[in-house]
Amino acid sequence: MLGITGIHHIAILTDNYEVSRQFYTEVLGFSVINETYRNERNSYKLDLAVNGTYTIELFSFPETLERASYPEAKGLRHLAFSVDALEAARGWLIRHGVRIEDIRVDEITGKRFLFFYDPNEQPIELYEAD
Repeated sequence: MLGITGIHHIAILTDNYEVSRQFYTEVLGFSVINETYRNERNSYKLDLAVNGTYTIELFSFPETLERASYPEAKGLRHLAFSVDALEAARGWLIRHGVRIEDIRVDEITGKRFLFFYDPNEQPIELYEAD
């Protein structure tokens, strides 16, 4: 056995660092752990805490590639975060001009969820907590 005990971090690439930084800190409310500019790569690395538990690494690179196809490209399909109040979270996103999809119901669990998109068109899901 490998002995995996959890998810350490999730890495996200952006070609517009300032817009993505603002989105993840001010709209989603993640807190900054560390911010590093790497001159040799012309790149930022921003470590973010999600509710003090998980870490998102936001990387900026001057040249990034678009997703190969949407949304069924190989690799990471989407991120999902749990919320206690889906309607309130939906309203917050709308007030901040975030593009969202309609609320849906998971046919297996009966829980409600919705998708929205970060500045790089990365799909993110909000899933109603238990």
